[in-house]
Amino acid sequence: MSVILALGAAIAYGLSDFIGGVVSRRTSVWPVALTSCVGAALGTIVLALFVPGEPTGADFAWGLLAGVGTGVGTAFLYRGFARGRMGVVAPVSAVGAALLPAVIGLATGERPSTIVWAGMLVALPGIWMVSREPAPVDAPANLAEGLLDGVLAGFGFGLLFAALGQVPEEAGFWPVAANQAISILAVAVAAWLLGGDPVPRRGADWLGLSAGVLATLAVVGFVLARQAGLLSVAAVLTSLYPAATVLLASLVLHERIHRGQSVGLALCAASVVCVALG
Repeated sequence: MSVILALGAAIAYGLSDFIGGVVSRRTSVWPVALTSCVGAALGTIVLALFVPGEPTGADFAWGLLAGVGTGVGTAFLYRGFARGRMGVVAPVSAVGAALLPAVIGLATGERPSTIVWAGMLVALPGIWMVSREPAPVDAPANLAEGLLDGVLAGFGFGLLFAALGQVPEEAGFWPVAANQAISILAVAVAAWLLGGDPVPRRGADWLGLSAGVLATLAVVGFVLARQAGLLSVAAVLTSLYPAATVLLASLVLHERIHRGQSVGLALCAASVVCVALG
């Protein structure tokens, strides 16, 4: 069940990123990022109203910390994309999102089986390769800024997974709603600090709400996967979301999957098989 939930979260995240990316091309990344966070917050609030729980102050603290991670991750991910270094930022951030919670899980006593270990290790190069875009011939050779943005984005998303992984089942979904609510403020502040304008000014900007609803499903799937299994496994499988985005871009937009991405997709599939068998 944990594997199924984590894969469902990865698919929802991938679809959310795909919609957000398509809409951002038509408008601007920052308003779409903000409305996506608004949609996610509304979705989790509705869910929290109907799912009983007894959250403690510590549970809300974890949720707020996760919200900071969401804002930091989104801010530096979009800044990296805006600088034209998607091929560096995307894979570094995705691998970072998998590594940080996995390390925390192992440090707190989680001990996956050998075959699950193999699946987790195979997933990391798979995530890297599937989200890696070939650099244009005339692209600038300076990779330092893109690498830094990717590391910071990966730290933010890893913090999101690690913090939400500490919220117990009996807390319900109000801590998750707190995470999504604080992410709105975090994205707005980050946008202004980085010179962006997060205020939605066109009707298309609000299409980010649909991406936010899917992000709600993704976060819920991850939280349930963590509660049903290991944090390290749930985080790694959820971080396979770039594979879903790439496949959707190929099917819907007819974008070409290059050789490296094909190998990455195969490694992601092998990872899922190993974890499921374990």
